Amino acid sequence: MPENEELVAKRRKLGPGSETGLRGGKMPIDKYRNFTSWYPIPFDEKWPTRTWPSKKIEKAPRWCSVDLRDGNQALINPMNHEKKLRLFMHLIKIGYKEIEVGFPAASQTDFDFIRHIIDNGLVPDDVYVQVLTQAREPLIKRTIEGVRGAKNVVLHIYNSTSELQRRVVFKAERDDIKKMAVEGTKLLKELAEKELKGVNVRLEYSPESFTGTELDFALEVCEAVCDVWGATPQNQVILNLPSTVEMATPNIYADQIEWMCAHISRRDSVCISLHPHNDRGTGIAAAELALMAGGGRGGGW
Repeated sequence: MPENEELVAKRRKLGPGSETGLRGGKMPIDKYRNFTSWYPIPFDEKWPTRTWPSKKIEKAPRWCSVDLRDGNQALINPMNHEKKLRLFMHLIKIGYKEIEVGFPAASQTDFDFIRHIIDNGLVPDDVYVQVLTQAREPLIKRTIEGVRGAKNVVLHIYNSTSELQRRVVFKAERDDIKKMAVEGTKLLKELAEKELKGVNVRLEYSPESFTGTELDFALEVCEAVCDVWGATPQNQVILNLPSTVEMATPNIYADQIEWMCAHISRRDSVCISLHPHNDRGTGIAAAELALMAGGGRGGGW
């Protein structure tokens, strides 16, 4: 019997679903938990009901391009200096006023590129260059070196806060993760005040994997970072709440954003920034619903 006929006969014997090797055609869906079964987003006195479904997007958000950093690291072959420079100049031409230009502590290419656009006066006076760093001392120090001499800078610091990464990667408790964010922010502030005199400095903080972080803990860490930096209406902290992994449908992300907006203690002292990834192919939908839920800045979608 030819091989293909033998395979057909075998599938007929096994029945529907045998193409996947599953007898009876049943997918093993029972081993997966529903996201909201372990991740509650509770209504309370501060958030008695969701309001975003009845809202409309009537104005554009603040835009921050992250193509030179997040977009670049997604490429199989990352951009070299010349390509990064061409893209940077094009983003300027388009009119972006906040541009994440790189992760200066991550590679010499990024560091040299950032120094090049600063040292050669390629950054317009009304544009903020944004740089990313983990909440780790050597990386923070290298980041400060990378932006000396700039006129306007957004220092973007992050650490992962999710339940999974706390348990599996860091093997750390909540207090340890919060301490990492607080100490990183303290060092960043001290170095900025000492070494970036005369520079307009903004802070952006990301609880990486926000969508997998319990809301009460995400709030606690974000509040602590704002306290350390001294957030005010005139000196807002950018709280970037990324959908680092799309773990649920876009409406869930909107609920998470609206919950955070309702519970952050100094709402007028923070700008809620949105950074949805596209694992499920719904990144744009998540961003648009999250704008309706209170987000005010977009980056990476």
